[in-house]
Amino acid sequence: MNQVKQQRDGGARRIVFAPVDSRARVDAVVRRLGDAIELGLLADKEQLPGESELAAQLGVSTVTLREALMALRQQGLVTTRRGRGGGSFVSQPQVPCEERLRTRLRGWSTEELRDLGDHWAALSGAAARLAAQRTEPEDLFQLQRTAEELTTAANAAARSRVYGRFHVELAAAAQSARLTREQVALQAEVGALLCLVLKEDEYREEAAGRHRSVISAVQDGAHVTASTLAERCVRESTARLIANRLTL
Repeated sequence: MNQVKQQRDGGARRIVFAPVDSRARVDAVVRRLGDAIELGLLADKEQLPGESELAAQLGVSTVTLREALMALRQQGLVTTRRGRGGGSFVSQPQVPCEERLRTRLRGWSTEELRDLGDHWAALSGAAARLAAQRTEPEDLFQLQRTAEELTTAANAAARSRVYGRFHVELAAAAQSARLTREQVALQAEVGALLCLVLKEDEYREEAAGRHRSVISAVQDGAHVTASTLAERCVRESTARLIANRLTL
């Protein structure tokens, strides 16, 4: 069991439990854990570390942590059980139905989506380049597993989480905490919308192939190729989002 957990604890998960910024610490903890839950970095029904341990990992007081957990419970992202076998458990939210997602997409202009795509491509391109330069092939286990999960994800909600998690794990493979945090924030903002483009099996397979190509380039140390492939992957998804927006 411990060995399995260690394998699951990729770089992105380590970022989840790293100390938070000293400013507005309750909000920072809520955002950090909430984004991780929505992205699937923390699994549904997974038990969080005990309050004392989790507070120490995040570098906050237990009072601050309890306030944050209370806010997460109010958002439906965490449940707490008392007594033997109790603790705080992840409660992964249901992704909004397609009509609600389309309503949400209407809130974005095509110019805003293009700008988002540019920012996302820059993040993922830089992450792939740095990963190819810095990481060792044996350090890519979590990234490879996430890429394979996309091929078996049964529905659009699961696919969007895995797709976003891939880009977060890519940033973690670059050994950049700042890039990883930026990716987590971006995926939390746009990740659910990817349900609209990943519902088709054909594109799911295409996206999975692109992810595998990025990993191959990273493994080979081909940093320019890795960066180009990662950017292309993002731009294709952004183009599909824009196409969806134009039909509304």
